[in-house]
Amino acid sequence: MYATLEPSVAFYHLCFRADGTLLVTAPTTSSHQPIYAIAPDGSTSLFYRGLGRPQGMAFDVDGNLYVAASLHGDRGIVRITPEGSAELVVAGNDLVGLCFLDDGCCALATHSTIFHADLGVEGRPLL
Repeated sequence: MYATLEPSVAFYHLCFRADGTLLVTAPTTSSHQPIYAIAPDGSTSLFYRGLGRPQGMAFDVDGNLYVAASLHGDRGIVRITPEGSAELVVAGNDLVGLCFLDDGCCALATHSTIFHADLGVEGRPLL
């Protein structure tokens, strides 16, 4: 299957939901960007709109998406619930990515540093 989105969109950050839907971001300098959802059959939709420069993403075991982005002018890690509500859960101007680790913590990334942090969140296993 193929997915078709507007030609100006260049995807950089990818993350699979438990149902096989691929979430993708295409960060630019806009402050109201979307996260796109691409279903296994190739159909596309908007998962969430309203982030500034959304980048690295990861899911927790409850289906919440964590994304390095700006929300209402504040930069850090934003949690988006399955119902679509968003809140900033970690502040950090230079954060560009994250992943959940086997030890129950997470790795937070800037352009030059990786931090090991305990957010009290259990990440969704990749396998």
